[in-house]
Amino acid sequence: MSTRSALVVGGGIGGLSAALALAHKGVRVTVVEQASQLGEIGAGIQLSPNATRVLFALGLERALGEIAFRPEAVEARSWKLGLALSRVPLGAAVAAQFGAPYYHVHRADLISVLASAAAQRAEIELRLGDAFTACEIDAQRACATTARGQRLEADLLVGADGIKSPVRAALLGPAAPRFTGNVAWRGLVPANSVRSGDVRPVAALWMGPGAHFVHYYVRRGELVNFVAVVERSDWRDESWTARGDKRQLLRDFSGWHPTVRAIIDQADPDGCFRWALFDREPLAHWSRGVGTLLGDACHATLPFMAQGACMAIEDAAVLGECIAAAGDGEVPAALARYESLRVARTASIQLGSRRNSSLYHMRAPRSWWRNLHMRSGRGLGSQTPALYGYDAFAAARTWGAA
Repeated sequence: MSTRSALVVGGGIGGLSAALALAHKGVRVTVVEQASQLGEIGAGIQLSPNATRVLFALGLERALGEIAFRPEAVEARSWKLGLALSRVPLGAAVAAQFGAPYYHVHRADLISVLASAAAQRAEIELRLGDAFTACEIDAQRACATTARGQRLEADLLVGADGIKSPVRAALLGPAAPRFTGNVAWRGLVPANSVRSGDVRPVAALWMGPGAHFVHYYVRRGELVNFVAVVERSDWRDESWTARGDKRQLLRDFSGWHPTVRAIIDQADPDGCFRWALFDREPLAHWSRGVGTLLGDACHATLPFMAQGACMAIEDAAVLGECIAAAGDGEVPAALARYESLRVARTASIQLGSRRNSSLYHMRAPRSWWRNLHMRSGRGLGSQTPALYGYDAFAAARTWGAA
């Protein structure tokens, strides 16, 4: 392996996963993060076996087990009557089938686990409170400039800096993300504030006209995380920290099932946040020279398959394997291999998430057909084997062997 140093821009889930994956291959990694401390605004995240498999291989099995909640199933229901439409078993069944568990975690807890692991690696340097501003890049070397005036050189540059990625703009040119016409509410509710019978130990999806509501336990079952999505065109603030008016949230879900209303009723009025949902068109290529992208920077997607963070974690594993196999002067070729392994899969998630937006938000009479279709057994689990069974490490190694 000729690549000895990497610069990762972004200290979120994807960036830290990439740093760990590269460090496990002996690469010296500098992570540049504009925030002064690592962390994320409180919200939940679902980690399916295709992601936990990677994180376990990076040595995080015990730490994740201490922060996670293990759901029994994914369930879909109708918005008003709560009619059961689809159920996909998780728990012991999914772990036995795919060799890795399905977890619900608090995003801040996951960042803490990743950051702690990174801090323990001598190969990883975390540079906080600084931001990428520009870069010079060719087929041999990358030199990045930061807001503090630092010039950082590396054999590899990885942009893991989100949907509005400055690294993406530097590599590929500016391009605005697409507003999807959806606005998401989010919040966390103490589990002891709602009746246990109201919130089952599952990832619950309630589908209604022009909206859907998702809730599940996080932090070992101490909190209930909810994400409520509505079709709107009058709110385009993408910030996760923008507070919304709880009265509007209640209006958006007026008439919904008592379980949905019970969760909203218990939400802290100061803890109801909303943000506009954007995505991007799938890319055919996202690398130039020794620079590449990862996660939302190259394949931003709607959260309607619960796979955004999982795709970034998969990216990290594949990138690490491809770079480890690179010889002298072969980083651009390694990045081409990385792209070839990831483009089709991530594009399918992007487009599948868009389709789910339409599926979840159907209005009558089309929703009646959808409900009958899902109750017949052709529901949420149809893509499970291809989705959860993906082994990022094996995919990269098999490709290299071929």
